[in-house]
Amino acid sequence: MKRTESSGGVVINFKREILVVSQKGSSWSLPKGRIEKSEDKIQAAKREIYEESGIKKLEFIKELGSYKRHKMDKKNNDDKSELKTISIFLFKTNETNLKPIDKDNPEARWVKKDKVVKLLTHRKDKEFFLSILDKI
Repeated sequence: MKRTESSGGVVINFKREILVVSQKGSSWSLPKGRIEKSEDKIQAAKREIYEESGIKKLEFIKELGSYKRHKMDKKNNDDKSELKTISIFLFKTNETNLKPIDKDNPEARWVKKDKVVKLLTHRKDKEFFLSILDKI
C-alpha cells in the first residue's frame, strides 16, 4: 500500500462560514492535497486552498491535528491502494469570492459550521471535522 502525506485547512470567513470544496465534481471535502517536495505542511495547505477555491489571503491561526484515511475511488469508496495522512490547519480570510483554479476541483462553497458535516462525503472527513468543532 502506498502511503502519502496531504495538507489542508479549515478556512473561516468573516461571516463564520467554512470553505468546502468539490473533489472532481463527485465528492465534497475540506480543501487539501499532497505536500510537494519543496513545501512544508502549511505552505502545502495554503497552495491547495488557493488552487481549490481561489482564496489567497489567508491568516494562519493554529494546527487542528491530523488523521488517516484511504483515497477515494471514482465511486467515492475507499481505494485501499493508498493511505493518506492528512494534516489540517485553521485559517481565516476576509476574501469571500470563490473561483477554483484547479479543473479537478470545479466548485467551492461557503457553508455554515453546523451544515459542513452533512456536505462532507468521506466518513473519516466527517469524523475528523466533528472532533475539531470545539477548536474552530
